[in-house]
Amino acid sequence: MAKAIKRSKWPEYLVFIGPAMFFFTLIVIIPFLMSMYYSLTDWNGVSSKATFIGLDNFKKIFMDDDLFRKDFWFTIRFTVVSVLLTNLIGFGLAMLLTRKMKLRNVYRTVFFLPNVIGGLLLGFIWQFIFVKGFATVGELTGIGFFQLPWLGDAATAFWGLVIVQCWQFAGYVMVIYIAALINVPKELIEAAHIDGASKWVMLKQITVPLIMPAFTVCFFLSISWCFKVFDLNLSLTKGGPFNSTESVALNIYYEAFRNNRYGLGTAKAFIFFVIVALVTVLQVMYTKKKEVQA
Repeated sequence: MAKAIKRSKWPEYLVFIGPAMFFFTLIVIIPFLMSMYYSLTDWNGVSSKATFIGLDNFKKIFMDDDLFRKDFWFTIRFTVVSVLLTNLIGFGLAMLLTRKMKLRNVYRTVFFLPNVIGGLLLGFIWQFIFVKGFATVGELTGIGFFQLPWLGDAATAFWGLVIVQCWQFAGYVMVIYIAALINVPKELIEAAHIDGASKWVMLKQITVPLIMPAFTVCFFLSISWCFKVFDLNLSLTKGGPFNSTESVALNIYYEAFRNNRYGLGTAKAFIFFVIVALVTVLQVMYTKKKEVQA
């Protein structure tokens, strides 16, 4: 009887899930499998024939491609710094904007707005700010901070990318943290306050453990954003100066579309996918263990 009921549900499953699964397979699964095949070939992206070369592309990446390793180290540094700062700023804004204040909703909207702007447009806007805006302010005020060669030096260009990345996404994680903070039971906070607990103790022992699911989501998203940074990198620095700020995603793009080595580019993309997937899975597993079980 139970099997008959389950069989009768199949048409309903196909109607609701079938189209989504079809397009997901067509747009994601099939291209992913094709890219796995092309990573084992020498293909320029134009000819109809792709020469199978086995694991030669992967050997070349690990043994001869110093630029890819350099770009990977830059991406790791950029990800660590940006993830920590983005979540720290977003959480701080959420703590501030969950208090009673005038224009609270307006401030929330203002801080979220940078996330609405596309990465390419945002990069060009901030390129103008760093090159023209900061230089003008530096000339008028004489403040050294504004007179730095923000996009002309490796160290300052790195921090320029970090600043724009945090400015764009801090408002997004802020919204998630606000939703979590609103749902913290006020009774627990009041009880801790009556018992004489300080604000730091209440934050550390009550608030943070209760909103740990929000940290899980925000860290997962921010790690994914920072590892895959591309449009912002392309429009702001183009990987310069001298490839010092070239991300892995930009390296893959140049390899495939500028050098016309699609086989090598897809091999790099596959390695990148495995590493990002591994990092995000480990992060989710770690933060999930910290969550308070209801």
